[in-house]
Amino acid sequence: MNILLLGYGKMGQIIEGLALEKGHHIVEKIQSSNLNKLNDIDSTTIDVAIEFSNPNSVIDNIKWCLDRQLPVVVGTTGWSHLKSEIDEYCLSKNGTYLFASNFSIGVNIFFKLNEVLAEMLNKHATYKPSIKEVHHTQKLDAPSGTAITLAEGLIQQLDSVSKWTEGQTATPDEVPIESQRVDPTPGTHIIKYDSDIDAIEIKHTAHSRLGFASGALAVAEWIKDKKGVLSMKDFLEV
Repeated sequence: MNILLLGYGKMGQIIEGLALEKGHHIVEKIQSSNLNKLNDIDSTTIDVAIEFSNPNSVIDNIKWCLDRQLPVVVGTTGWSHLKSEIDEYCLSKNGTYLFASNFSIGVNIFFKLNEVLAEMLNKHATYKPSIKEVHHTQKLDAPSGTAITLAEGLIQQLDSVSKWTEGQTATPDEVPIESQRVDPTPGTHIIKYDSDIDAIEIKHTAHSRLGFASGALAVAEWIKDKKGVLSMKDFLEV
């Protein structure tokens, strides 16, 4: 499979290594220092693009791919307020893209567990939910995209909350998200339900970026013959 890497930071480098091990070919590695190379790329020679750049570049990168009917797997976070716009753009181009705040299989199981627990506790309003996420200091966005996805799962299942907020203080209808940046943490997410009587917690801890990278590559292998706006639920069939 011929892969275009859009973004070549730590994630891009790990994905490159995994892809080469599996016999794939990296057509080009695009980053801020060589953006001009996009003008010379023949997109018809590429099977799929994997996008792990930054919030300032991601929209242009996605549109570049969609304009050329190139399926793109997107792991950059910090642009969710524009996702509906990109969804519409993808459909208008009859294109293919999948965005995930986290490609780790374990995290996506954690997303489902989060929704199931929230559904179970929906009738017990004495339990107040909160989220804590910890990442390395190089992570640019806060809260993390994974924490926001977890919060959205709570909002879908709990009648008592309607939005999330950054910080430890919140109104009764808000889910507070506390963000910490501590090296060398790859990513830790904790959902806590607290009451006067007791507390319930579920937690996911990433040991390295390898789970994120291997998940993104697996999605890239799967998506190249698909169409439309896709999600990890489509990939996992859950």
